[in-house]
Amino acid sequence: MTQSEAIERIEAACKVIALEMMKVTPAARYLADEQIKSDVVKAAYQLTIELEIIKKKLIKLKGRDESSDL
Repeated sequence: MTQSEAIERIEAACKVIALEMMKVTPAARYLADEQIKSDVVKAAYQLTIELEIIKKKLIKLKGRDESSDL
């Protein structure tokens, strides 16, 4: 697998994860236990932040690859 293929695979996985994560918070609103609801929403938020970090790192890496073509 090349680096470009790895980046594409990771980006595709991030997209799927992001789409699924968008379902967590709305569903969590229906949990009866307020503490658990709060913990789930907080954890979902933290996971989203970590996912964005991965995406930003890949953008930076792709930028480096493109600049080496010049």
